[in-house]
This record gives sequence, C-alpha cells and structure tokens, in this order.
Amino acid sequence: MTPLLLWLVSALLVLAGLAGSVLPVLPGAPFVFAGLALAAWIDSFERVGMGTLIIIGALAALSFAIDLVASVHGARRAGASKQALVGAGIGAALGALFGLLGLIVGPFLGAAVGQLIAGSDLLRAGRVGFGAWTGFLVGSVLKLVIGLAMVAIFVISYAF
Repeated sequence: MTPLLLWLVSALLVLAGLAGSVLPVLPGAPFVFAGLALAAWIDSFERVGMGTLIIIGALAALSFAIDLVASVHGARRAGASKQALVGAGIGAALGALFGLLGLIVGPFLGAAVGQLIAGSDLLRAGRVGFGAWTGFLVGSVLKLVIGLAMVAIFVISYAF
C-alpha cells in the first residue's frame, strides 16, 4: 500500500473512532488508537514514539472503562434494580440499531422497562430511566473528550 493510502486509512479509523465515542455500534477508542498507531507506524515511529503510544493506549483503556461504567452508574444513582441495569444495556444496544433517536431513547426505555419488571411504579421507573440516560450522555461526552485528547497528544508529539 502506498503511504498516502495508509494515511487515508489512518484518518478514517480516527474519524470512525471519534464517531464511535457517541455511537455504541462503533468501537470508539480502539479505532482512534488503531488509526494513530498506524500513523506512527507509517512514519517508522520517528515523530511519535512508543511512549506517546503507551499514553494514548492508556487513554483508550480509560475510555473503555468509562463506557462500561457510565450508564450503570447513572442508573444506580437513581436507585436502579438489577433488571433496570440489564435493561439499560439492552436498550443502548438495541437503540443503536435505530439511529440517533434510538441512541437517545434506548438506554432510558431499557432501564425504565427493567425497573417496571422489577415491580416499581411508573414514576420510579422513569427516574431510573432518566438516570441511565444521563449516565450514557455523560459517558459519551467523556469518551469524545478522551478521543480528542488522544488525537491532540498525537498531533503535538508529531509536530514537535
């Protein structure tokens, strides 16, 4: 492959990864990391070394951890049952299949339905659903910020 084509693949991976920060169907941080590692490799690691890639990899791991914890934490703070926590995860995954609206509504509906199955009233289920949705939203923003930080660290290392 030509270097230009490799740079294009690298850029596409990074862009897909940044999109994956808010779209659960795409693995955000792993794509960003793969794109940046490919870019470093294209340049034979002369401008961006292993130390920088280790830092970027640690940020990718942090982003992955946030992905696992954010929605659950938001739902738990609202007093979610185990069924609501499972429902929030299922709602987020299924919601991703229905585009942006599904991403917004999925975690909320999943957690609320799970809480209703656990025997709560509609008001409490709504509160739990809102908690799961808030956690999902905060997690998405944090993952996007981390993804942008990964790119910024790479660019600074590459430029200087």
